[in-house]
Amino acid sequence: MEPGVTSQAGGPVVIVDFDRRWPALYERARAELLTAVGPWLVAVEHVGSTAVPGLAAKPVIDIMAGLRSLGAAAHCIPRLQALGYEYVPPFEAELPERRYFRRNAGAVRTHQVHMVETSSEFWERHLLFRDYLRAHPETAAEYAALKRNLAARFRDQREAYTDAKGPFIRAVEARARAERSR
Repeated sequence: MEPGVTSQAGGPVVIVDFDRRWPALYERARAELLTAVGPWLVAVEHVGSTAVPGLAAKPVIDIMAGLRSLGAAAHCIPRLQALGYEYVPPFEAELPERRYFRRNAGAVRTHQVHMVETSSEFWERHLLFRDYLRAHPETAAEYAALKRNLAARFRDQREAYTDAKGPFIRAVEARARAERSR
């Protein structure tokens, strides 16, 4: 298992303090992705809470791999599998505009790759949220407190935990859009 990444795949929701190694783990994974599937990628971004300095998080490195067209993902699947990522097509029923990959070290989730079109709402929302939290540490602190509270309440209910964060995330996205349009 890589240092700084200790999330149980499918296990309880655990939030940990920010680990200064997360950016380096992302950079290493990004370099692997660019080597393996670079010709199909338009951009690669570190998203999720591990991408926000100082923010407590589930310790899984979330990566958004941007494509011009989702059809290009077909070329990437076997190459990402060769890097140890599991392709999870059932998740496409919930989010058809995304191709999802996860990498574990044993029973421990270490990375997730969300392959999407850079022109998609998914791409825009994730960058808006990340960038707003990076620029507004007080909002990031509110989010950390909310996540810790929800992790305690929904420790063994990942879907309920995720759903309960929704209103906060949507409110931050709305503030980010309003700030961007000024």
